[in-house]
Amino acid sequence: MIWPKLCLIAASAQLATAQTNYSQYVNPFIGSEGPIAGYAYGGGDIFVGGAVPFGVVKLGIDTWEDRIDIATLNGGYTPNGVVTGVSMMHESGTGGCPKYGVVSQMPLASVASPVNILNDTTYWQKRVGTDEATVGYFHTDLEDGISISLAGARHAGIMQYDFPPGAEQHVLVDVSHFLPDPPGGFCTQYYVDGSINISDDGKNYTGYGTYAGGFNLGAPYTVYFCGEFDTAAVEAKTFTGQNTTRIVNGPPPQPTFGGNSAQAGSEGYRVGALFSWGAPNTSSEASIVSSRVGISFISKEKACAFKDSEISSWDQQETVKAAQDEWNRDIFSTIQVDTGPEANQTLLTLLYSSLYFMHLMPSDRTGENPLWERDTFRNTFSLSHLIQPKAYESQIRGLIDIWRHQGFMPDGRSGNDNGLTQGGSNADNVLADAYVKGLRGAIDWQDGYAAMVKDAEVSTNGSNKEGRGALDDWLTYGYLTLNSERSISRTVEYSANDFALSQVAKGEKPEDVEKYLKRSAGWQLLWDPNVPSVNTTPIFKGFLTPRSADGTFNSSDYNPATCGVCSWPSITYEGTPFEYSFVIPHDVETLIGLMGDSDGFESRLDYIFLPNTSQTNLGANGVGITSIMNIGNEPDFATPYLYNYINKQWKSVNQSRALGNQYFRNAPFGVPGNSDSGALNSWFIWQMLGMYPIVSQPVYLLGSPWFSDINMTVNGNSTLRITADGLGKETYFVQSVKINGAAWEQNWFGHDSPEQRLMVDGGTIEFVLGSDPVEWERGDVPPSPGHVILNGTGKYRV
Repeated sequence: MIWPKLCLIAASAQLATAQTNYSQYVNPFIGSEGPIAGYAYGGGDIFVGGAVPFGVVKLGIDTWEDRIDIATLNGGYTPNGVVTGVSMMHESGTGGCPKYGVVSQMPLASVASPVNILNDTTYWQKRVGTDEATVGYFHTDLEDGISISLAGARHAGIMQYDFPPGAEQHVLVDVSHFLPDPPGGFCTQYYVDGSINISDDGKNYTGYGTYAGGFNLGAPYTVYFCGEFDTAAVEAKTFTGQNTTRIVNGPPPQPTFGGNSAQAGSEGYRVGALFSWGAPNTSSEASIVSSRVGISFISKEKACAFKDSEISSWDQQETVKAAQDEWNRDIFSTIQVDTGPEANQTLLTLLYSSLYFMHLMPSDRTGENPLWERDTFRNTFSLSHLIQPKAYESQIRGLIDIWRHQGFMPDGRSGNDNGLTQGGSNADNVLADAYVKGLRGAIDWQDGYAAMVKDAEVSTNGSNKEGRGALDDWLTYGYLTLNSERSISRTVEYSANDFALSQVAKGEKPEDVEKYLKRSAGWQLLWDPNVPSVNTTPIFKGFLTPRSADGTFNSSDYNPATCGVCSWPSITYEGTPFEYSFVIPHDVETLIGLMGDSDGFESRLDYIFLPNTSQTNLGANGVGITSIMNIGNEPDFATPYLYNYINKQWKSVNQSRALGNQYFRNAPFGVPGNSDSGALNSWFIWQMLGMYPIVSQPVYLLGSPWFSDINMTVNGNSTLRITADGLGKETYFVQSVKINGAAWEQNWFGHDSPEQRLMVDGGTIEFVLGSDPVEWERGDVPPSPGHVILNGTGKYRV
């Protein structure tokens, strides 16, 4: 039931929503830079530009960096890179190879030699001044005097180009444009096909582009576009040209200009159009060219409809305001804190910027799937479950739909294609998290469970595209042998995946529970109790260790704190075995026992947070982090909270808060690594709320809030109020907790336990905070529902 006082809270929250422009607290540049000033390497790999929540369009500039050896071009934007175009589609925070940067324009002040429109190096532009960005809007000034202003809607965008007095006025539309991979990359994108048609009056154009490759090594996908200028061009002509790489060595080919249409044809030629507005402007005032563009994965007609319906005015500020209104209404208002004159402005910026980056992806492709007619993990989905339940349910249905039509659920997906899978089949974890927290709605859970079983039982023959690439090893030995890449990290993830199956099986196929619960303990088969740590004080014994098919451990000269290049061919991926030895969220009880019970577990946990303990170089995934514990990478997200499992919650607070203060800042280098589609931002939001979710379990660990009063929308229309009495800069250790007015002595609570139901019906969590660490908890430690003890032969007991 909803208590009367909660109704009052909800009413006041609605009033606050109408009065508060939360978008003013968003800094869209947080994460745009890494530790090397001016470069994106080691930063958040974020998108900067105009977008709405879950928008297909992310309208921004594309850039190229001079130090390509430390380039990160994934979101298009880099701090100092030269501008090569303005594109409709980008990803945010994905890391790895770039994807998209397609359907582009580029304003040009001259097209005379040495400019060659088939070679962007001849017309790319440095930026001058300071870039500007707010929610829904971006502005930059180019060295040639042209200013670019952008605003984005869901499937469309509006660009404004201010040309300086005396400059020619051209806009290049290059259908073959995309974000390039630095030379030598293994997953570069490439242009496959395209066409463009210009209206007789030179004001409109339509067409399509087909592209492939990129981060997920994806199959070809086609994007249709529909563009319009506010003023008809004096001259508009198409062009074709030989299909070469984006960055060429040697003299590039010259374009061949034609009439109102151009087609790639059997040669796969590059195509595009050049729009020009006559002689140079001789007035003392700048001249402005505006353009609206819509895109669709279905047809040119839908692209035009999106353009006209989503951007009905040539006033760019109307599009900006519509975007900000949507962000405020649907996203920012779900977590409300005091924004008065006494509020900490830095914390407000960090909170609402984190919410912003968390909701740039995934894209809502409802009605925009060309393959079939339907709509479209560690902590991001758990937060979406609470504050975006409708979108979250749609995402779950989308995962199942992909299995129905393409055979497997994705671990990652872009350009209408699955890929890549770095570890386990982690869509299983996403579905299990939703299931155990009671999400039903319009989800066909029989099909959902069948999709999970496909991951668990059907081999993909070593493919990294989807499913479990080393499943044959897993089914034969119960662990991944040295014959399989990433044998340790994938064994850990496959264990978590099978635990996820066991939880959904409880409701969908009970006879499968024991099977998958036993398989979820496979990580124990890689645990060598005799392996010591290397170069540590003290020495710790017992780690996940590479193991051969014959059962022998490969422990000679083995250092658990290193992993070679820590990538695709290594024993672990983007983290060391030392780190992965803590990543067993479904059975922390067994893990504690293997590490020497509570004292040994605590000592080892303490050690990994110490500075200068790291013994490996994780590259961009660990820049500036010197501890073994690496908050810049997902495997370690829950590690700071593991002290809750030995009833020393104050240490969880101490470690997690220190990480938040050290690595999350209101600055371009404001996150410790690529944001991974908002995952880092989600971690920090949970930190600020004072709780942390355990994936695929209906469990939240209690932390310590960063705000004294938080009103959080849960389950669509209920309110969870979190208060922190005594909160201050140095007073953040928990002294006591009340839930729904009653004293609470556990350092965790359930999603929908009968006595709480906080995340279903709403309620209150009242913290009393102080400056001294206190072991306040007296109740049971958080559960280990996957508690299974295996012996060396794989026999087990629960």
